Amino acid sequence: MPPLVTYSQQAGSNQTFLPIIFAPPASPPAPTFRVNIPHFSDEIQSNETAIFWFGRVYDTDNYTDVRVGYTDEFLYVRLAIFDRQIWYDTTPSIQDLTDWDSAALYLNLNGNVGNTVNSNSYAFLGQLAWNEPNMEVAYQGNGGQWQQSGVSFTSTASWVSDGSQINLDGQDRGWTLTYSIPFTSLGYSSAPAPNTVWGMAITLYDRDDESGAIQISDKFWPPAMSSTAPSTWGQLSFGQPFVTSLRPAVQPDGTATIRHGLSGIVVKDGMVGGSSTCGAGLQNLFLSWGEANYAEAHQINIQNQYNLADWPCFSKFYITFPLDSLPSGVQVTSADLTLYHFSNAGNGASGIPTSLIQVMTVGEDWNEDTLTWNNAPLAVENVSQLFVPPYFNNPPAIARVWDVSSAVAEALANGTPLRLVIYSADSGQHSGKYFISSNAGNSSATERPTLTVNWANP
Repeated sequence: MPPLVTYSQQAGSNQTFLPIIFAPPASPPAPTFRVNIPHFSDEIQSNETAIFWFGRVYDTDNYTDVRVGYTDEFLYVRLAIFDRQIWYDTTPSIQDLTDWDSAALYLNLNGNVGNTVNSNSYAFLGQLAWNEPNMEVAYQGNGGQWQQSGVSFTSTASWVSDGSQINLDGQDRGWTLTYSIPFTSLGYSSAPAPNTVWGMAITLYDRDDESGAIQISDKFWPPAMSSTAPSTWGQLSFGQPFVTSLRPAVQPDGTATIRHGLSGIVVKDGMVGGSSTCGAGLQNLFLSWGEANYAEAHQINIQNQYNLADWPCFSKFYITFPLDSLPSGVQVTSADLTLYHFSNAGNGASGIPTSLIQVMTVGEDWNEDTLTWNNAPLAVENVSQLFVPPYFNNPPAIARVWDVSSAVAEALANGTPLRLVIYSADSGQHSGKYFISSNAGNSSATERPTLTVNWANP
């Protein structure tokens, strides 16, 4: 929208008033999406990988959970795609690879910088398949363009259905694509040093009928990424140097306790996904599950699973804490998020897993009354994590505490509330952990989510 320009001149006068330019308000800068990924000394533990996501769940839309980690030898990236119709090419070729269910992973070894791709830029494309080896191809940047390359990597695909078969019109659940990229293929003798930052982006391609007549838009992470401009990509940071205390040697001058209802404070939170019932009662999962809203829920669930067939049970938790109760100009020395854990999925079944529950920042506001899986903001950066063991209906609830010092300090410096989303990369069944929400009644007021901030004067 261009600026609106007006001017005026008084009747019978040669005096002309200077134009007044009405410019639309400037949009806030797009966040830099960043994933801090863990190192594994031996095999990749999928339930301990970093996780992020993009897309939406709908009839002809796809959603993707992305798990990322690395060993000394290779980078691991697993895409778990919710997809109602799964179609792959039984006679694949490089030329039409992206015309079917497939994905492209982009890496730039210089970071998310530059407006063109170069020899340090790579693209890895993989396609869904069934019994056959799936089609895959690598590209490397050359003079601002992508050129096919012999860079070695592997991509492994699988799929799950809801009683149908692949390449048929019946309803499916989704498919997965796992990349294993040796560091030696990228010119490294072993894993990059901790805190090394690469650029990373992903494009998801979808096909929902045999002929390709249904037009479906590609999905991107980050949303505004361009495949030939690494400056529009996200950041992949090796290692997880989560800040546990900002000024450990400084004696705090005060402590702020931020909780819904305490001294009139309003903390909003919301759950999205399948709640604790795996979306029970929703008539058509691909039409209704991603649009479900749980405003005013007194209890929330955080759950994920490696088995993609169970994605209706997946659940995330969003929460926003106002920081205006902190004195002006203070510096954060440390900050903790406390959630009260009262039970678990599985009704006490044996083998319930411990969950590595991850806290990520969010860059946008949201409305509790309209928040859904499909419209909820993306995670900006993973900043904290905690192993949470199972716990079953044994009052009182147990306090689970995450260190969110860096996130609070950044939000305070930016003059924004603390906006968080909490999720996991769990593998096992019945992984859901149940917590008390900010909407809990007065009898549970002290067990509502709590942010504790220690601060010091400059």
